[in-house]
Amino acid sequence: MTQKGVQLDRETFSCSICLDLLKDPVATPCGHSYCMKCIKGFWDGEDEKKIHSCPQCRQSFTPRPVLLKNTMLAALVEELKKTGLQAAPADHCYAGAEDVACDVCTGRKLRACKSCLVCLASYCDKHLQRHYDVAQLKKHTLVEPSKKLQENICSRHDEVMKMFCRTDQQCICYLCSVGGHKGHDTVSAAAERTERQRELEGSRQNIQQRIQVREKEVKLLQQEVEAVNGSADKAVEDSEKMFTELIRLMEKRSSDVKQQVRSQQKSEVSRVKELQEKLEKEMAELKRRDAELKLLSHTEDYNQFLHSYPSLSALSEPTHSSSINIRPLSYFEDVTAALSAVRDKLQDVLREEWTNVSSTEVDVLLSAPEPTTRAGFLKYSQEITLDPNTANTRLVLSDGSRKATYIGQQQSYCSHLDRFTEWSQVLSRESLTGRCYWEVERRGTRVSVAVAYKNISRAGGGTQFGFGYNGKSWALYCDQNSYTFRHNSILTPVSGPRSSRVGVYLDHRAGILSFYSVSETMTLLHRVQTTFTQPLHAGVWLFDYGDTAELFKLK
Repeated sequence: MTQKGVQLDRETFSCSICLDLLKDPVATPCGHSYCMKCIKGFWDGEDEKKIHSCPQCRQSFTPRPVLLKNTMLAALVEELKKTGLQAAPADHCYAGAEDVACDVCTGRKLRACKSCLVCLASYCDKHLQRHYDVAQLKKHTLVEPSKKLQENICSRHDEVMKMFCRTDQQCICYLCSVGGHKGHDTVSAAAERTERQRELEGSRQNIQQRIQVREKEVKLLQQEVEAVNGSADKAVEDSEKMFTELIRLMEKRSSDVKQQVRSQQKSEVSRVKELQEKLEKEMAELKRRDAELKLLSHTEDYNQFLHSYPSLSALSEPTHSSSINIRPLSYFEDVTAALSAVRDKLQDVLREEWTNVSSTEVDVLLSAPEPTTRAGFLKYSQEITLDPNTANTRLVLSDGSRKATYIGQQQSYCSHLDRFTEWSQVLSRESLTGRCYWEVERRGTRVSVAVAYKNISRAGGGTQFGFGYNGKSWALYCDQNSYTFRHNSILTPVSGPRSSRVGVYLDHRAGILSFYSVSETMTLLHRVQTTFTQPLHAGVWLFDYGDTAELFKLK
Protein backbone atom coordinates (compact mmCIF):
# COMPACT_ATOMS: atom_id res chain seq x y z
CA MET A 1 0.00 0.00 0.00
CA THR A 2 1.44 3.38 -1.01
CA GLN A 3 1.92 6.27 1.45
CA LYS A 4 -1.02 8.04 -0.18
CA GLY A 5 -3.21 4.99 0.35
CA VAL A 6 -2.17 4.75 3.98
CA GLN A 7 -3.10 8.37 4.56
CA LEU A 8 -6.48 7.73 2.92
CA ASP A 9 -7.05 4.72 5.17
CA ARG A 10 -6.26 6.76 8.25
CA GLU A 11 -8.93 9.28 7.36
CA THR A 12 -11.39 6.59 6.33
CA PHE A 13 -11.12 4.67 9.61
CA SER A 14 -11.05 7.70 11.91
CA CYS A 15 -13.98 9.05 13.90
CA SER A 16 -14.78 12.62 12.84
CA ILE A 17 -15.79 13.43 16.43
CA CYS A 18 -12.71 12.31 18.45
CA LEU A 19 -10.36 12.25 15.38
CA ASP A 20 -8.94 8.92 16.56
CA LEU A 21 -9.24 5.41 15.11
CA LEU A 22 -12.77 4.06 15.45
CA LYS A 23 -13.58 2.23 18.67
CA ASP A 24 -16.68 0.01 18.63
CA PRO A 25 -17.65 1.51 15.23
CA VAL A 26 -21.30 2.08 14.38
CA ALA A 27 -22.94 3.53 11.27
CA THR A 28 -25.78 6.04 11.18
CA PRO A 29 -28.68 5.59 8.72
CA CYS A 30 -27.00 8.10 6.40
CA GLY A 31 -23.92 5.86 6.15
CA HIS A 32 -21.34 7.76 8.25
CA SER A 33 -19.36 5.87 10.87
CA TYR A 34 -18.44 6.92 14.42
CA CYS A 35 -17.21 5.49 17.68
CA MET A 36 -20.28 4.23 19.55
CA LYS A 37 -19.38 6.31 22.61
CA CYS A 38 -18.81 9.48 20.56
CA ILE A 39 -22.09 9.41 18.60
CA LYS A 40 -24.11 8.46 21.68
CA GLY A 41 -22.62 11.39 23.55
CA PHE A 42 -23.40 13.68 20.60
CA TRP A 43 -27.02 12.54 20.42
CA ASP A 44 -27.44 12.78 24.22
CA GLY A 45 -26.91 16.51 23.77
CA GLU A 46 -29.74 16.62 21.22
CA ASP A 47 -32.27 14.65 23.27
CA GLU A 48 -34.15 17.78 24.34
CA LYS A 49 -34.84 18.72 20.72
CA LYS A 50 -36.12 15.15 20.08
CA ILE A 51 -34.42 15.38 16.64
CA HIS A 52 -31.05 13.68 16.14
CA SER A 53 -28.70 14.46 13.27
CA CYS A 54 -25.47 13.29 11.69
CA PRO A 55 -22.50 15.46 12.74
CA GLN A 56 -21.14 15.34 9.16
CA CYS A 57 -24.07 15.65 6.74
CA ARG A 58 -26.59 17.12 9.26
CA GLN A 59 -29.30 14.64 8.14
CA SER A 60 -31.99 14.39 10.83
CA PHE A 61 -33.46 11.20 12.26
CA THR A 62 -36.72 10.71 14.14
CA PRO A 63 -36.89 8.76 16.38
CA ARG A 64 -33.33 8.32 17.64
CA PRO A 65 -31.77 5.45 15.67
CA VAL A 66 -30.79 2.24 17.44
CA LEU A 67 -27.05 1.74 16.90
CA LEU A 68 -25.41 -1.66 16.54
CA LYS A 69 -21.70 -2.36 16.41
CA ASN A 70 -20.37 -2.82 12.86
CA THR A 71 -18.40 -6.02 13.38
CA MET A 72 -16.75 -5.98 9.93
CA LEU A 73 -15.53 -2.42 10.32
CA ALA A 74 -14.35 -3.21 13.86
CA ALA A 75 -12.35 -6.17 12.56
CA LEU A 76 -10.71 -3.99 9.88
CA VAL A 77 -9.75 -1.37 12.47
CA GLU A 78 -8.24 -4.05 14.74
CA GLU A 79 -6.28 -5.47 11.79
CA LEU A 80 -4.96 -2.02 10.97
CA LYS A 81 -3.86 -1.58 14.59
CA LYS A 82 -1.90 -4.86 14.44
CA THR A 83 0.01 -3.63 11.39
CA GLY A 84 1.13 -0.56 13.34
CA LEU A 85 -1.22 1.88 11.65
CA GLN A 86 -2.20 4.73 13.97
CA ALA A 87 -4.67 7.51 13.57
CA ALA A 88 -3.49 10.57 11.72
CA PRO A 89 -2.41 13.53 13.82
CA ALA A 90 -5.25 15.93 14.47
CA ASP A 91 -5.44 18.60 11.82
CA HIS A 92 -6.60 21.95 13.16
CA CYS A 93 -8.37 22.65 9.84
CA TYR A 94 -10.87 19.87 10.43
CA ALA A 95 -13.96 20.43 12.54
CA GLY A 96 -14.01 18.80 15.96
CA ALA A 97 -16.95 17.95 18.16
CA GLU A 98 -17.11 21.47 19.59
CA ASP A 99 -16.50 23.26 16.29
CA VAL A 100 -18.92 24.50 13.64
CA ALA A 101 -18.36 22.42 10.50
CA CYS A 102 -18.56 23.67 6.93
CA ASP A 103 -21.95 22.80 5.46
CA VAL A 104 -20.53 22.46 1.92
CA CYS A 105 -17.62 20.10 2.61
CA THR A 106 -18.21 16.40 1.89
CA GLY A 107 -16.50 13.57 3.70
CA ARG A 108 -14.45 14.88 6.60
CA LYS A 109 -15.62 18.47 7.02
CA LEU A 110 -13.36 21.45 7.58
CA ARG A 111 -13.90 23.93 10.38
CA ALA A 112 -16.17 26.84 9.40
CA CYS A 113 -14.74 30.35 9.61
CA LYS A 114 -18.01 32.25 8.99
CA SER A 115 -21.76 31.70 9.06
CA CYS A 116 -24.16 33.47 6.68
CA LEU A 117 -27.41 34.78 8.17
CA VAL A 118 -29.01 34.85 4.71
CA CYS A 119 -27.95 31.42 3.45
CA LEU A 120 -28.27 30.01 6.99
CA ALA A 121 -25.14 27.97 6.35
CA SER A 122 -21.57 27.92 7.63
CA TYR A 123 -18.51 27.92 5.36
CA CYS A 124 -14.82 27.10 5.55
CA ASP A 125 -12.31 29.47 3.98
CA LYS A 126 -12.49 27.67 0.64
CA HIS A 127 -16.28 27.62 0.29
CA LEU A 128 -16.69 31.12 1.73
CA GLN A 129 -14.75 32.64 -1.13
CA ARG A 130 -17.88 32.91 -3.32
CA HIS A 131 -19.37 35.35 -0.80
CA TYR A 132 -16.43 37.62 -1.51
CA ASP A 133 -16.46 37.14 -5.29
CA VAL A 134 -20.15 37.05 -6.31
CA ALA A 135 -21.87 40.45 -6.26
CA GLN A 136 -25.21 39.15 -4.91
CA LEU A 137 -23.52 37.13 -2.18
CA LYS A 138 -21.46 40.14 -1.06
CA LYS A 139 -24.68 41.64 0.32
CA HIS A 140 -25.19 38.73 2.71
CA THR A 141 -24.47 39.19 6.41
CA LEU A 142 -21.53 37.13 7.63
CA VAL A 143 -21.00 36.46 11.34
CA GLU A 144 -18.75 34.30 13.48
CA PRO A 145 -19.47 30.57 13.08
CA SER A 146 -22.69 29.63 14.84
CA LYS A 147 -24.41 26.33 15.56
CA LYS A 148 -27.72 28.12 16.11
CA LEU A 149 -28.47 29.19 12.56
CA GLN A 150 -31.59 27.04 12.50
CA GLU A 151 -33.01 29.21 15.28
CA ASN A 152 -33.26 31.98 12.67
CA ILE A 153 -35.89 29.97 10.76
CA CYS A 154 -39.55 30.51 11.62
CA SER A 155 -40.86 27.14 12.81
CA ARG A 156 -44.32 28.04 11.51
CA HIS A 157 -43.55 29.30 8.00
CA ASP A 158 -40.02 27.91 7.46
CA GLU A 159 -38.88 31.42 6.51
CA VAL A 160 -35.89 33.44 7.73
CA MET A 161 -36.95 35.66 10.64
CA LYS A 162 -35.89 39.11 9.48
CA MET A 163 -38.50 41.05 11.49
CA PHE A 164 -38.86 41.84 15.20
CA CYS A 165 -42.17 42.31 16.99
CA ARG A 166 -41.73 44.89 19.72
CA THR A 167 -45.21 44.17 21.03
CA ASP A 168 -44.40 40.52 21.77
CA GLN A 169 -40.63 41.03 22.01
CA GLN A 170 -39.71 38.24 19.61
CA CYS A 171 -38.19 37.66 16.18
CA ILE A 172 -40.67 36.84 13.39
CA CYS A 173 -40.68 36.29 9.66
CA TYR A 174 -42.45 38.47 7.10
CA LEU A 175 -45.46 36.14 6.93
CA CYS A 176 -45.84 36.39 10.73
CA SER A 177 -45.89 40.20 10.47
CA VAL A 178 -48.93 40.10 8.16
CA GLY A 179 -50.52 37.18 10.00
CA GLY A 180 -50.60 36.55 13.72
CA HIS A 181 -48.61 39.73 14.47
CA LYS A 182 -50.65 41.99 12.20
CA GLY A 183 -51.17 45.40 13.78
CA HIS A 184 -48.25 44.93 16.16
CA ASP A 185 -45.31 47.31 16.39
CA THR A 186 -42.85 45.55 14.05
CA VAL A 187 -39.48 46.64 12.68
CA SER A 188 -36.70 44.93 10.82
CA ALA A 189 -34.46 42.76 12.97
CA ALA A 190 -31.49 44.84 11.80
CA ALA A 191 -33.16 48.09 12.98
CA GLU A 192 -34.05 46.55 16.34
CA ARG A 193 -30.50 45.27 16.67
CA THR A 194 -29.16 48.77 15.98
CA GLU A 195 -31.50 50.21 18.63
CA ARG A 196 -30.55 47.54 21.14
CA GLN A 197 -26.90 48.09 20.27
CA ARG A 198 -27.24 51.74 21.25
CA GLU A 199 -28.86 50.67 24.53
CA LEU A 200 -26.12 48.11 25.02
CA GLU A 201 -23.43 50.73 24.47
CA GLY A 202 -25.19 53.01 26.93
CA SER A 203 -25.34 50.18 29.47
CA ARG A 204 -21.69 49.38 28.90
CA GLN A 205 -20.78 53.04 29.30
CA ASN A 206 -22.73 53.14 32.54
CA ILE A 207 -21.02 49.95 33.71
CA GLN A 208 -17.61 51.33 32.78
CA GLN A 209 -18.33 54.52 34.71
CA ARG A 210 -19.41 52.48 37.74
CA ILE A 211 -16.27 50.35 37.40
CA GLN A 212 -14.16 53.52 37.38
CA VAL A 213 -15.98 54.78 40.48
CA ARG A 214 -15.51 51.45 42.24
CA GLU A 215 -11.84 51.36 41.21
CA LYS A 216 -11.37 54.80 42.78
CA GLU A 217 -13.22 53.68 45.91
CA VAL A 218 -11.13 50.49 46.11
CA LYS A 219 -8.00 52.61 45.71
CA LEU A 220 -9.20 54.96 48.44
CA LEU A 221 -9.95 52.01 50.71
CA GLN A 222 -6.51 50.60 50.00
CA GLN A 223 -4.99 53.95 50.87
CA GLU A 224 -7.17 53.96 53.99
CA VAL A 225 -5.86 50.50 54.94
CA GLU A 226 -2.29 51.69 54.42
CA ALA A 227 -3.02 54.83 56.45
CA VAL A 228 -4.63 52.80 59.25
CA ASN A 229 -1.73 50.35 59.30
CA GLY A 230 0.79 53.18 59.28
CA SER A 231 -1.06 55.08 61.99
CA ALA A 232 -1.43 51.94 64.12
CA ASP A 233 2.26 51.07 63.74
CA LYS A 234 3.23 54.62 64.70
CA ALA A 235 0.80 54.61 67.64
CA VAL A 236 2.26 51.32 68.91
CA GLU A 237 5.80 52.60 68.40
CA ASP A 238 5.02 55.91 70.12
CA SER A 239 3.20 54.18 72.98
CA GLU A 240 6.14 51.85 73.52
CA LYS A 241 8.50 54.84 73.60
CA MET A 242 6.23 56.74 76.00
CA PHE A 243 5.76 53.78 78.34
CA THR A 244 9.50 53.10 78.15
CA GLU A 245 10.15 56.72 79.11
CA LEU A 246 7.63 56.48 81.94
CA ILE A 247 9.19 53.23 83.16
CA ARG A 248 12.67 54.75 82.98
CA LEU A 249 11.42 57.81 84.84
CA MET A 250 9.82 55.61 87.49
CA GLU A 251 12.97 53.53 87.76
CA LYS A 252 15.09 56.68 88.05
CA ARG A 253 12.78 58.13 90.69
CA SER A 254 12.82 54.78 92.52
CA SER A 255 16.63 54.79 92.38
CA ASP A 256 16.75 58.42 93.55
CA VAL A 257 14.44 57.70 96.48
CA LYS A 258 16.40 54.59 97.39
CA GLN A 259 19.69 56.49 97.19
CA GLN A 260 18.29 59.41 99.18
CA VAL A 261 16.89 57.14 101.92
CA ARG A 262 20.12 55.12 102.13
CA SER A 263 22.21 58.29 102.24
CA GLN A 264 20.10 59.78 105.01
CA GLN A 265 20.10 56.42 106.76
CA LYS A 266 23.89 56.28 106.66
CA SER A 267 24.26 59.88 107.83
CA GLU A 268 21.77 59.50 110.68
CA VAL A 269 23.14 56.15 111.83
CA SER A 270 26.69 57.54 111.72
CA ARG A 271 25.67 60.59 113.77
CA VAL A 272 23.80 58.45 116.29
CA LYS A 273 26.68 55.97 116.60
CA GLU A 274 29.17 58.81 117.09
CA LEU A 275 27.05 60.21 119.89
CA GLN A 276 26.55 56.70 121.25
CA GLU A 277 30.33 56.17 121.39
CA LYS A 278 30.83 59.45 123.25
CA LEU A 279 28.12 58.54 125.74
CA GLU A 280 29.57 55.10 126.23
CA LYS A 281 33.01 56.64 126.91
CA GLU A 282 31.49 59.08 129.36
CA MET A 283 29.56 56.25 130.99
CA ALA A 284 32.80 54.21 131.36
CA GLU A 285 34.53 57.21 132.89
CA LEU A 286 31.63 57.69 135.31
CA LYS A 287 31.74 54.03 136.31
CA ARG A 288 35.49 54.31 136.94
CA ARG A 289 34.98 57.43 139.11
CA ASP A 290 32.15 55.71 140.92
CA ALA A 291 34.44 52.78 141.75
CA GLU A 292 37.14 55.17 143.04
CA LEU A 293 34.59 57.05 145.15
CA LYS A 294 33.28 53.77 146.51
CA LEU A 295 36.77 52.74 147.46
CA LEU A 296 37.39 56.12 149.06
CA SER A 297 34.16 55.82 151.04
CA HIS A 298 35.59 52.78 152.78
CA THR A 299 38.85 54.55 153.78
CA GLU A 300 38.94 54.99 157.54
CA ASP A 301 42.11 57.12 157.57
CA TYR A 302 40.76 60.66 157.98
CA ASN A 303 43.84 62.34 156.62
CA GLN A 304 43.98 60.16 153.48
CA PHE A 305 40.22 60.56 152.85
CA LEU A 306 40.36 64.35 153.11
CA HIS A 307 43.48 64.48 150.94
CA SER A 308 41.96 62.39 148.09
CA TYR A 309 38.38 63.62 148.16
CA PRO A 310 38.82 66.98 146.36
CA SER A 311 40.37 65.37 143.28
CA LEU A 312 37.79 62.59 143.09
CA SER A 313 34.60 64.44 143.82
CA ALA A 314 34.87 66.99 141.01
CA LEU A 315 32.83 65.82 137.94
CA SER A 316 32.78 67.26 134.40
CA GLU A 317 29.45 68.59 133.01
CA PRO A 318 27.29 66.14 130.97
CA THR A 319 27.78 67.78 127.56
CA HIS A 320 25.73 65.30 125.43
CA SER A 321 22.73 63.98 127.27
CA SER A 322 20.93 67.32 127.23
CA SER A 323 21.10 67.44 123.39
CA ILE A 324 19.30 64.13 122.84
CA ASN A 325 15.57 64.49 122.12
CA ILE A 326 13.60 61.28 122.26
CA ARG A 327 10.83 61.32 119.61
CA PRO A 328 8.30 58.78 118.27
CA LEU A 329 9.67 56.12 115.92
CA SER A 330 8.69 57.75 112.58
CA TYR A 331 11.83 58.30 110.62
CA PHE A 332 11.17 57.57 106.89
CA GLU A 333 7.41 57.10 107.08
CA ASP A 334 6.99 60.57 105.59
CA VAL A 335 8.75 59.36 102.45
CA THR A 336 6.35 56.42 102.21
CA ALA A 337 3.37 58.71 102.72
CA ALA A 338 4.59 61.15 100.06
CA LEU A 339 5.16 58.31 97.56
CA SER A 340 1.73 56.90 98.36
CA ALA A 341 0.19 60.28 97.55
CA VAL A 342 2.12 60.43 94.26
CA ARG A 343 0.98 56.90 93.40
CA ASP A 344 -2.67 57.78 94.06
CA LYS A 345 -2.43 60.88 91.86
CA LEU A 346 -0.86 58.88 89.02
CA GLN A 347 -3.58 56.26 89.32
CA ASP A 348 -6.25 58.96 89.18
CA VAL A 349 -4.66 60.52 86.09
CA LEU A 350 -4.31 57.17 84.36
CA ARG A 351 -7.87 56.21 85.28
CA GLU A 352 -9.32 59.47 83.95
CA GLU A 353 -7.22 59.68 80.81
CA TRP A 354 -7.30 55.96 80.04
CA THR A 355 -10.93 56.31 79.06
CA ASN A 356 -9.88 58.51 76.14
CA VAL A 357 -7.31 55.93 75.07
CA SER A 358 -9.49 52.84 75.41
CA SER A 359 -12.60 54.45 73.87
CA THR A 360 -10.80 55.58 70.73
CA GLU A 361 -12.79 54.24 67.78
CA VAL A 362 -11.26 53.56 64.39
CA ASP A 363 -13.81 53.26 61.59
CA VAL A 364 -12.19 52.59 58.24
CA LEU A 365 -15.33 52.27 56.15
CA LEU A 366 -17.62 55.10 55.38
CA SER A 367 -19.80 56.10 58.31
CA ALA A 368 -23.15 54.38 58.63
CA PRO A 369 -26.12 56.52 57.59
CA GLU A 370 -27.79 58.50 60.34
CA PRO A 371 -30.72 56.59 61.88
CA THR A 372 -34.25 57.67 60.95
CA THR A 373 -36.17 56.29 63.94
CA ARG A 374 -35.77 56.63 67.68
CA ALA A 375 -35.20 52.89 67.91
CA GLY A 376 -32.32 53.31 65.47
CA PHE A 377 -30.84 56.13 67.56
CA LEU A 378 -31.19 54.12 70.77
CA LYS A 379 -28.72 51.58 69.38
CA TYR A 380 -26.06 54.24 69.95
CA SER A 381 -27.39 55.44 73.33
CA GLN A 382 -24.76 56.23 75.94
CA GLU A 383 -25.29 56.83 79.64
CA ILE A 384 -23.86 60.22 80.55
CA THR A 385 -23.39 61.84 83.97
CA LEU A 386 -22.48 65.41 84.88
CA ASP A 387 -19.09 66.22 86.40
CA PRO A 388 -19.45 68.02 89.79
CA ASN A 389 -15.94 69.47 89.40
CA THR A 390 -17.13 71.47 86.35
CA ALA A 391 -20.49 72.65 87.75
CA ASN A 392 -20.92 76.36 88.39
CA THR A 393 -21.64 77.16 92.05
CA ARG A 394 -25.21 78.25 91.21
CA LEU A 395 -26.03 74.75 89.98
CA VAL A 396 -27.12 71.80 92.11
CA LEU A 397 -26.61 68.28 90.75
CA SER A 398 -28.96 65.44 91.71
CA ASP A 399 -30.33 62.05 90.53
CA GLY A 400 -26.91 60.48 90.36
CA SER A 401 -25.33 63.61 88.81
CA ARG A 402 -27.67 63.39 85.80
CA LYS A 403 -29.84 66.40 86.67
CA ALA A 404 -28.76 70.04 87.03
CA THR A 405 -30.93 72.73 88.68
CA TYR A 406 -30.30 76.48 88.67
CA ILE A 407 -30.70 78.06 92.15
CA GLY A 408 -30.18 81.63 93.31
CA GLN A 409 -27.60 81.18 96.05
CA GLN A 410 -23.96 80.15 95.72
CA GLN A 411 -23.05 76.61 96.77
CA SER A 412 -19.96 75.95 98.86
CA TYR A 413 -18.19 73.78 96.30
CA CYS A 414 -14.47 73.16 96.70
CA SER A 415 -12.18 75.10 94.40
CA HIS A 416 -11.33 73.23 91.19
CA LEU A 417 -9.55 74.25 88.00
CA ASP A 418 -12.27 72.60 85.87
CA ARG A 419 -15.15 74.61 87.39
CA PHE A 420 -17.04 77.25 85.37
CA THR A 421 -16.60 80.33 87.50
CA GLU A 422 -19.13 82.73 85.98
CA TRP A 423 -21.70 81.11 83.69
CA SER A 424 -24.07 78.47 85.09
CA GLN A 425 -22.71 75.66 82.91
CA VAL A 426 -21.64 72.06 83.52
CA LEU A 427 -19.96 69.35 81.39
CA SER A 428 -20.21 65.57 81.44
CA ARG A 429 -17.67 63.30 83.04
CA GLU A 430 -17.56 61.08 79.98
CA SER A 431 -15.72 62.04 76.82
CA LEU A 432 -17.61 61.27 73.60
CA THR A 433 -16.13 59.75 70.45
CA GLY A 434 -17.43 57.42 67.76
CA ARG A 435 -21.22 57.32 67.34
CA CYS A 436 -23.38 58.08 70.38
CA TYR A 437 -26.82 59.38 71.25
CA TRP A 438 -28.34 60.96 74.37
CA GLU A 439 -31.47 62.91 75.35
CA VAL A 440 -31.91 65.96 77.57
CA GLU A 441 -35.20 66.61 79.39
CA ARG A 442 -35.50 70.35 80.01
CA ARG A 443 -37.77 72.46 82.21
CA GLY A 444 -37.90 76.23 82.59
CA THR A 445 -37.62 79.34 80.46
CA ARG A 446 -34.30 78.82 78.75
CA VAL A 447 -31.86 75.90 78.53
CA SER A 448 -28.87 75.40 76.25
CA VAL A 449 -28.01 71.83 75.16
CA ALA A 450 -24.39 71.73 74.06
CA VAL A 451 -21.20 69.81 73.33
CA ALA A 452 -17.71 71.17 73.94
CA TYR A 453 -14.03 70.27 73.98
CA LYS A 454 -12.50 69.61 77.39
CA ASN A 455 -10.05 72.50 77.02
CA ILE A 456 -12.80 75.12 76.70
CA SER A 457 -12.03 78.21 78.82
CA ARG A 458 -13.90 78.22 82.14
CA ALA A 459 -12.63 81.05 84.31
CA GLY A 460 -14.12 84.31 83.09
CA GLY A 461 -17.28 86.34 82.75
CA GLY A 462 -17.10 87.39 79.10
CA THR A 463 -19.60 85.97 76.63
CA GLN A 464 -16.76 84.14 74.91
CA PHE A 465 -16.80 81.67 77.80
CA GLY A 466 -20.40 80.60 77.15
CA PHE A 467 -21.38 77.52 75.14
CA GLY A 468 -21.67 78.42 71.45
CA TYR A 469 -19.78 81.71 71.77
CA ASN A 470 -16.42 80.20 70.82
CA GLY A 471 -14.91 77.73 68.37
CA LYS A 472 -14.73 74.95 70.96
CA SER A 473 -18.44 74.45 71.61
CA TRP A 474 -21.73 73.95 69.74
CA ALA A 475 -25.05 74.78 71.43
CA LEU A 476 -28.79 74.58 70.73
CA TYR A 477 -30.66 77.26 72.75
CA CYS A 478 -34.15 76.13 73.73
CA ASP A 479 -36.51 78.96 74.73
CA GLN A 480 -40.18 78.53 75.53
CA ASN A 481 -41.25 79.42 71.98
CA SER A 482 -38.19 79.11 69.76
CA TYR A 483 -34.86 77.40 69.00
CA THR A 484 -31.57 78.95 67.96
CA PHE A 485 -28.20 77.38 67.25
CA ARG A 486 -24.90 79.06 68.02
CA HIS A 487 -21.26 78.23 67.26
CA ASN A 488 -18.29 80.57 67.34
CA SER A 489 -20.74 83.40 68.15
CA ILE A 490 -22.62 82.86 64.87
CA LEU A 491 -26.37 82.56 65.52
CA THR A 492 -28.62 80.44 63.29
CA PRO A 493 -32.44 80.48 63.66
CA VAL A 494 -33.93 76.98 63.94
CA SER A 495 -37.52 75.94 63.27
CA GLY A 496 -39.24 72.84 64.54
CA PRO A 497 -41.93 71.49 66.86
CA ARG A 498 -41.70 72.43 70.54
CA SER A 499 -40.80 69.58 72.87
CA SER A 500 -39.43 69.28 76.40
CA ARG A 501 -36.93 66.69 75.24
CA VAL A 502 -33.98 67.21 72.90
CA GLY A 503 -32.13 64.28 71.32
CA VAL A 504 -28.47 64.69 70.38
CA TYR A 505 -26.74 62.40 67.85
CA LEU A 506 -22.97 62.53 67.40
CA ASP A 507 -20.88 60.78 64.74
CA HIS A 508 -17.48 62.04 65.79
CA ARG A 509 -15.49 60.49 62.95
CA ALA A 510 -17.90 61.72 60.26
CA GLY A 511 -18.08 65.16 61.91
CA ILE A 512 -21.88 65.02 62.25
CA LEU A 513 -23.74 66.61 65.18
CA SER A 514 -27.57 66.57 65.02
CA PHE A 515 -30.24 67.94 67.36
CA TYR A 516 -33.74 66.44 67.35
CA SER A 517 -37.08 67.38 68.88
CA VAL A 518 -38.25 64.19 70.60
CA SER A 519 -41.95 63.47 71.22
CA GLU A 520 -44.03 60.72 69.65
CA THR A 521 -41.86 61.23 66.58
CA MET A 522 -38.37 62.61 66.05
CA THR A 523 -37.93 65.82 64.06
CA LEU A 524 -34.53 67.09 62.97
CA LEU A 525 -33.95 70.61 64.28
CA HIS A 526 -30.39 71.29 63.16
CA ARG A 527 -27.44 69.33 61.76
CA VAL A 528 -23.77 70.33 61.85
CA GLN A 529 -21.19 68.95 59.41
CA THR A 530 -17.65 69.75 60.51
CA THR A 531 -14.38 68.14 61.61
CA PHE A 532 -13.92 67.38 65.30
CA THR A 533 -10.30 67.43 66.40
CA GLN A 534 -10.79 66.34 70.02
CA PRO A 535 -13.15 64.17 72.07
CA LEU A 536 -16.33 66.03 73.03
CA HIS A 537 -18.21 66.40 76.32
CA ALA A 538 -21.96 66.89 76.67
CA GLY A 539 -22.98 70.10 78.44
CA VAL A 540 -25.94 72.21 79.56
CA TRP A 541 -26.30 75.90 80.39
CA LEU A 542 -29.18 77.07 82.59
CA PHE A 543 -30.19 80.73 82.69
CA ASP A 544 -33.06 81.37 85.13
CA TYR A 545 -34.01 80.35 88.64
CA GLY A 546 -35.66 76.93 88.70
CA ASP A 547 -34.47 75.86 85.22
CA THR A 548 -33.54 72.18 85.09
CA ALA A 549 -31.85 69.89 82.58
CA GLU A 550 -31.70 66.13 83.03
CA LEU A 551 -29.65 63.66 80.98
CA PHE A 552 -32.41 61.12 80.48
CA LYS A 553 -31.55 57.53 81.34
CA LEU A 554 -32.31 55.63 78.13
CA LYS A 555 -33.35 51.99 78.31
